[in-house]
Amino acid sequence: MMRVSPKTMGIIYLIMGAFFTYVAILSVDETMWNITTMVLALFATLETGVGIRLLAIHFQRKRNNKQE
Repeated sequence: MMRVSPKTMGIIYLIMGAFFTYVAILSVDETMWNITTMVLALFATLETGVGIRLLAIHFQRKRNNKQE
């Protein structure tokens, strides 16, 4: 079984976060304060945060491998 690198997963999560952000923007009717928009914004925030963390792990591992 092949492992997926943190860089690949980070990019996938960032794309998903952008998609959820786009769908949340489209779901706004008159006001932003409806449950659908808030849930989509929450998912977008979580996906983007995980993506950034995975990319940070990738660059940290890359830096540590260069030092060794």
